[in-house]
Amino acid sequence: MIEIERKFLVTSDAFKEESHQKFRIIQGFLNRDPERTVRIRLKDNKGMLTVKGLSSNDGLSRFEWEKDISKKDAKALLEFCVEGVIDKLRFEVKVNNHIFEVDEFYGDNEGLVIAEVELETEEETFTKPEWLGEEVTGNIRYYNSQLSKQPFNTWE
Repeated sequence: MIEIERKFLVTSDAFKEESHQKFRIIQGFLNRDPERTVRIRLKDNKGMLTVKGLSSNDGLSRFEWEKDISKKDAKALLEFCVEGVIDKLRFEVKVNNHIFEVDEFYGDNEGLVIAEVELETEEETFTKPEWLGEEVTGNIRYYNSQLSKQPFNTWE
């Protein structure tokens, strides 16, 4: 239940041609407290309830618990979320032994594109595709819970 991931900005649309799958994701937050974030997600026709704990100091790892819920329940719970729903397309790109999840944001976060890769250990190495830019792992500004509060279009 410990998630280890690294997060990067994306420098081009080249990932779209390499993608083998994409999903539309709508998500909201019942709680954005960094110690216990509670997220509701509608991923195409699948609902999910996720609880995330406080990130490690370097932002590489944190507790994550996820449970599938019905589309109907997810839609109902999204109505109870705090203001700032996230709307994005997620592209999955296989690069050697890893899957990069590349999120292209819409609405108040339009223009932001972030890639994440999950790892087995914090020291694990991986191949970086050419469209991978600056690493933003641990920068809370890029957490979805923060983007729902302070969207990309409000940044200076």
